[in-house]
Amino acid sequence: MLDAPSPVTAPRIWQVGALCRAVADALDARFNPVAVRGEISNFSRAASGHCYFSLKDETGQIRCAMFRRAAGLLDFAPRDGELVELRGRLGVYEQRGDLQLIVESMSRAGQGALFEQFLKLKARLEQEGLFDAARKRELPAMPRGIGIVTSLGAAALHDVVTALRRRVPHIPVVLSPALVQGAGAPADLVRALSNLYRLTPSGQGLAADLAPKKGATQSPCIDVILLVRGGGSMEDLWAFNDEQLARTIAKSPVPLVSGVGHETDFTIADFCADLRAPTPTAAAELVAQPREVWLGALALAGERLHDALLRQIDSQSQRVDLAASRLGRPSALLARQQLRLGHQAQRLRYGALSDLQHKASLVQGLEANFPEKVRRAAAAAQERLARARLRLELLDPRLVLQRGYAWLADLEGSAITRASQTHIGQALRATLADGEVDLTVSPQRLI
Repeated sequence: MLDAPSPVTAPRIWQVGALCRAVADALDARFNPVAVRGEISNFSRAASGHCYFSLKDETGQIRCAMFRRAAGLLDFAPRDGELVELRGRLGVYEQRGDLQLIVESMSRAGQGALFEQFLKLKARLEQEGLFDAARKRELPAMPRGIGIVTSLGAAALHDVVTALRRRVPHIPVVLSPALVQGAGAPADLVRALSNLYRLTPSGQGLAADLAPKKGATQSPCIDVILLVRGGGSMEDLWAFNDEQLARTIAKSPVPLVSGVGHETDFTIADFCADLRAPTPTAAAELVAQPREVWLGALALAGERLHDALLRQIDSQSQRVDLAASRLGRPSALLARQQLRLGHQAQRLRYGALSDLQHKASLVQGLEANFPEKVRRAAAAAQERLARARLRLELLDPRLVLQRGYAWLADLEGSAITRASQTHIGQALRATLADGEVDLTVSPQRLI
């Protein structure tokens, strides 16, 4: 006999929002906090400062949000394709029901350690002065030879050679090949640069192994060196962050241009070089002014030299003609000098006569006006004397005494101006308008 089937339990009916919250709670209890590594995709930064992107690998991807507070703590600028490590909390964005990771911190993965090494080496070499602007040299306007250090199979070599052939086909180019990637690349780059240094003006005469043998062609003199490589990841360009290579670049006897990677790539070699170019082609163009420019400048200089020479010839011809005319007729020069002398004598006589006449006129004027001026001066003096006498009389103290005032003094002649200067029984003398009166101070002197 078969058992009766058990009744089927009906599933719980959820509200959508409640289900999302339940899933979020389950994720929080099961996973959070969480750390994940992946590649950034579709990175964007909103005007509010929040960052939104996806993190993906070969098998999946997850939406991520990094709010402004956490984004403000970043020490680098995230970009698409960059491998990073994230720490945060998983959750559900209820409005869309999407799974998302709220990022609390982000750091580079893979190249993070390399980048830290790069910063430490850069700071140490900068402190030693290898990056100082004072040691940077100007590029030669017309180099006698150009040296190139790069890989034989690199696309950068083709780009540089093409640019140089187009712009300066007359300048010799010396290639010193080297590895530009891998563990052995730094030492190979140092060797390649050292080989080119022996071809510079300061090294040509010192390198015995480069002395031309009989029938051999003299090596060109290198006045500028290009260190170039195409773009790549930080790991691909790591050979150009080597300390020994940096010191070798800093010791270059001629200006050195670094054209490593793309415009956004920077290596230690770029900071040590005399000039950094954004690309290998740009490095070639910096040291190679087009031949047409120099030919035009040469033609212009030739025209100016020709014009200056013609002007100089004309000027010298005029001087010769003038000298010949003077040498051929000295009597004419003598006649001109005599004429000038006669003019000067005439002017002297006229000037002396005119001065005497002027002086005589002044004397006559003085003789005619002298009596009147004496009379006027005497009258003015008498008038000034009368005014002074009047002012002096007005200051006479006797005029004050005549108005009823008296001059009071003790017997020694000292003026008494205050009652406090007297004492009872003191003898005083009062001077009036018509004489003097002796007085004695009584007890009722003070009122």
